[in-house]
Amino acid sequence: MIRVLLVDDQPLLRSGFRALLDVEDDIEVVAEAADGKEGLALAKEHLPDIALIDIQMPVMGGIEATRRIAADPTLAQVHVVILTNYGLDEHVFHALRAGAAGFLVKDIVPEDFLHAIRVAARGDALLAPSITRKLINRYVTEPLHTGADTRLEGLTNRERETVALLAQGLSNDQIAERMVISPLTAKTHINRAMAKLHARDRAQLVVLAYESGLVAPRNR
Repeated sequence: MIRVLLVDDQPLLRSGFRALLDVEDDIEVVAEAADGKEGLALAKEHLPDIALIDIQMPVMGGIEATRRIAADPTLAQVHVVILTNYGLDEHVFHALRAGAAGFLVKDIVPEDFLHAIRVAARGDALLAPSITRKLINRYVTEPLHTGADTRLEGLTNRERETVALLAQGLSNDQIAERMVISPLTAKTHINRAMAKLHARDRAQLVVLAYESGLVAPRNR
């Protein structure tokens, strides 16, 4: 059973999302909150698998709530999915850097919404290759750290190569084809890199690859 926490300051939207989720046999809405502060408290109380969090709310916004969830070791199992009205913007990038597993636009069709919940519950980032490329092109113009970065030293050469290709927006199948390995092996390299770098999900690997200078940034 996938346990979901809904955090949005608009009751009508929460009701709509809940109506979609409640009819699914493998999904359960465990709680609702109207702001990030309440959502954080309910996350600690219920330990959901997924926290669907609106990016802009009163009292505490979605980015701060995401940051606090990601920083709390007791909430390591909680995958944050950001809800936004605006698609890809700077707020979404800040949310990914704060620890979100991905994001959904609120006008998403029901079938895609339900699929996204299940994808996030598996621990996969909600960042399609096309979205990753847009994220890179629009917001990553230079590494945030200069000089030597030691965070990637524990990775093998193959793991570093896999992370670099992931950060360029390639899917598991594309990474496997590029490296002449199986998709399962590519996924294994990514999972090992996540474990070594203490990354919650693939989204954090993408951010880390650019922060560390592993991948050369693109110019606008």
